[in-house]
Amino acid sequence: MKAATVTKNKDVAIQDKTLRPLKSGEAKLKMICCGVCHTDLHVKNGDFGDVSGVTLGHEGIGVVTEVADDVTSLKVGDRASVAWFFEGCGHCEYCNSGRETFCREVKNAGYTVDGGMAEECIVTADYAVKVPDGLDSAAASSITCAGVTTYKAIKVSKIQPGQWIAIYGLGGLGNLALQYAKNVFNAKVIAVDINDDQLKLAESMGADLVLNSARDKVEDIIQEKTGGAHAAVVTAVAKSAFNSAVACVRAGGRIVAIALPNDSMDLSIPRLVLDGIEVVGSLVGTREDLKEAFQFGAEGKVVPKVALRPIEDINAIFDEMLAGKFTGRMVIDLNTESKH
Repeated sequence: MKAATVTKNKDVAIQDKTLRPLKSGEAKLKMICCGVCHTDLHVKNGDFGDVSGVTLGHEGIGVVTEVADDVTSLKVGDRASVAWFFEGCGHCEYCNSGRETFCREVKNAGYTVDGGMAEECIVTADYAVKVPDGLDSAAASSITCAGVTTYKAIKVSKIQPGQWIAIYGLGGLGNLALQYAKNVFNAKVIAVDINDDQLKLAESMGADLVLNSARDKVEDIIQEKTGGAHAAVVTAVAKSAFNSAVACVRAGGRIVAIALPNDSMDLSIPRLVLDGIEVVGSLVGTREDLKEAFQFGAEGKVVPKVALRPIEDINAIFDEMLAGKFTGRMVIDLNTESKH
């Protein structure tokens, strides 16, 4: 089978791999598609350590073709996910308290175990979330990571209906954050980016205030027009975005970090104390979060903007990602015979 494999020279090779037999608790998927995430770029560049030889991909959707004898959570014919949160230990304090993504023994698809950017993939059945009927597979692939990550982040922000939330970065993550914030949480959304195309897309999706941080005095405008955002979610990979988020929120505001820049943010300790500012990190989402995020997609509340590409385009996609050449999400089409 074809698989997009990380190489030692920080490139991705399309190689022929053979899957091993299933073990207890596992299922085999014939992959339909797999989205391309900025985290895949970090993985292939070795930013989290050398994982050469691993199959990329943690935004995968496939059809179950085989299950181990002891599997009851999936059956042949189900559509299911290959997500970044591939498997937890199942018994630690995090797994037992609804915070399973922080498990210290976590396995991550496309990083510590082979992921979904291949024609077939093995998953731990109890951790693969079923895709509801009515949700397109390419759209579901984006929700498997970008969608559930932003849905969880907005949950973590504690935003309430009618309150203002600033979203920094309106790319593959940010445009989904906007839709969840507007259509699920009923918040007022401020879209902040340096890319006018991303901002036009945000405006078309219902953003209440659109600001270009390369031209606009973002923090001043937000404070003047809204009295300060109640919360901010940062999907932009830039220190300046994090610092702007700190400056844009009102007293008692909460900043949720989901991007992974190799940098530190600035936060005045007196402001932290005197204004009660909270800064929290949010890491993807649990299986329950993904189930909920999928369902909102199936109901049409969230519509990912996706474009299908062949697996051979993967390195070109990474180049385009670095150059900021596309809006929405690039999705690798792994099964042209089956359209779901």
